[in-house]
Amino acid sequence: MPSLRRWRPLILLVAVWLLFIYWMFDITDEQQSPFNYSPPNSVPNRPPQSGHHNVAPVGDVYAQGAAENGGELDATSWWKLPERFPVAGKLRSLPAVEEEEEEVGKGGGGGGSRKIPRIQADAPRESEADRARRLERREAVRESFLHSWKGYKKNAWMADEVTPLTGKAKNPFGGWAATLVDALDTLWIMGLEKEFEAAVKAAETIDFSRTEADLVNVFETTIRYMGGFLAAYELSGKKYEGLLKKAVEVGELLMCAFDTDDRMPIARWDWKFYMTGHEQKHPRSVLVSELGSLSLEFTKLSQLTGDMKYYDAIQRVSDVFEEGQDDTKLPGMWPVVVDTTESPPSFKKHNGFTLGGMADSLYEYFPKQYLLFGGVVDQPKKMYEKFIGVAKKHLMRRALNQDNIPIVISGDVNVKSVDGKLEAVNVAKGQHLTCFAGGMVGLAAKVFDRPEEMDLALQLTDGCVWAYNTTVTGIMPEIFGFVACGGVDDSQTGDGCAYDDLKWRTALRDHYSGTKAALDPMGQDIDNIIKNRHLPPGFVELHDKKYILRPEAIESVFLMYRLTGDPTWMDKAWMMFSSIERHTKSKVGAASLRDVTVSETEQVDSMESFWLAETLKYFYLVFSEFDLVDLDTWVLNTEAHALHRPDVAWK
Repeated sequence: MPSLRRWRPLILLVAVWLLFIYWMFDITDEQQSPFNYSPPNSVPNRPPQSGHHNVAPVGDVYAQGAAENGGELDATSWWKLPERFPVAGKLRSLPAVEEEEEEVGKGGGGGGSRKIPRIQADAPRESEADRARRLERREAVRESFLHSWKGYKKNAWMADEVTPLTGKAKNPFGGWAATLVDALDTLWIMGLEKEFEAAVKAAETIDFSRTEADLVNVFETTIRYMGGFLAAYELSGKKYEGLLKKAVEVGELLMCAFDTDDRMPIARWDWKFYMTGHEQKHPRSVLVSELGSLSLEFTKLSQLTGDMKYYDAIQRVSDVFEEGQDDTKLPGMWPVVVDTTESPPSFKKHNGFTLGGMADSLYEYFPKQYLLFGGVVDQPKKMYEKFIGVAKKHLMRRALNQDNIPIVISGDVNVKSVDGKLEAVNVAKGQHLTCFAGGMVGLAAKVFDRPEEMDLALQLTDGCVWAYNTTVTGIMPEIFGFVACGGVDDSQTGDGCAYDDLKWRTALRDHYSGTKAALDPMGQDIDNIIKNRHLPPGFVELHDKKYILRPEAIESVFLMYRLTGDPTWMDKAWMMFSSIERHTKSKVGAASLRDVTVSETEQVDSMESFWLAETLKYFYLVFSEFDLVDLDTWVLNTEAHALHRPDVAWK
């Protein structure tokens, strides 16, 4: 054996060298996933580079990462780089929540340390005939879903969307099968378990390390993909581990957008620039909803995985919003546009405020985040209570209507400087997107024990039902102008709001002439405006006549039904569904509409994933058993994905 002893030093040297190579390159099967890749701090054979945390030079880290991940350098794939701005100190931890073991809803919301009152009303009593009618309606909704789902499967499987007229594939959301992921929990809720299992298997093959999109919309990716996976995982009893794994993959992708100097996410993440290794910079401005509507999904991901980095990331954003809530031109609310050139982001510069598009889900998430915290964190409650009074005073207005139905519509506000002082000017403009507000106010009335606002919730929701019923198609337009005749506390039948044609026509004169003397309210000019613009009574303008299969109105109708137990909401839902189904059904699925104010409206070749994720899900739930997706157990994100409350025991 003397020859072996002579070679031992060389063998030892080779072994040490191999271990060094193994350590440097971490050659494992897991390495093939970009989510497990952690490149070294500096390129081998080079001294550490200057700058943040010794990040390797641009070309080196890109080429080296491609080689180490077993892939080729191309323009469609990415992987995680070392963080430039890691969190300093300890990550924030989720609040401790005591699980309630009693059946939710009994005895006013359970005992123990529960802070949250009961949300759902008692289920309405129904006769055999009532039940048969309800189930018949539910089946009609289910058939509508299956028609669109089969059209997607046949024509655009694994694409983001299918075009409902031409049957082509579209990829507006990264090419990661948005419709499939968005519809997962709807499949489960509708009892389509075989379809669900096939969809889960397909979803598990999605490669989130590759995309042909130049930018990743962090908000849309969060609510559709992460929310879709999380809801499907929990609703199916946590049986399909692959769903949670995919949610984590999405979370890891999105965490790259938080690697900024102030830990605020980049709303439209340029992953190609990220892959250069350069420091990521915020754009000049972002939409407030895209920055402030990520809390539910990131919190739930931490709750399920025990990894606090997701919660830490989003809680920092919530803290910035709380700190800036009073430092705006309309204190208590945040403007539609946020200035991100400052750190932290500034809410002081912009003057437009709304509960509608580009801001809606920010406000929607306050009562829902409180529920997902199990009622043990007051921050979202305080933020809601501070903003809702401002919205009631400045945005919400009573609307003139022929039947004198007590309705309220939330409009917009522009803050202007008048004689050196800021003045909030209301713009009486209704949006389909704003129709979520009725459900939000109603949910908060229960959750935050504000019973006096339940009537406001009903009137906000009825305002959207009215907007559906006033058009010849029975479908609400995207954006319209209405006659504001008073505040939320005024009477619908008082002098200001009691309907007559002269009030409406005078409002039209004022709107179109710019001067009260230019047109005769009862003259031919006003007749022509009404006729040519297809204006229903109470409308003054149709800013956008289309319908794109949106869910917000039926969302609030569903919530009102569950919150009150009033079966008349089912009839309202059925009228809405019947109109939508009649005008939107196409050969492949359901098509958007160009103009809801004409009876022979033109279909548009677009069917967004929320048609299956939200709109049809809410219609189905209205006609389902009252405890299916019980609001005392589940929290619905802004894409209608159901997340389990941590204070409620699993059944």
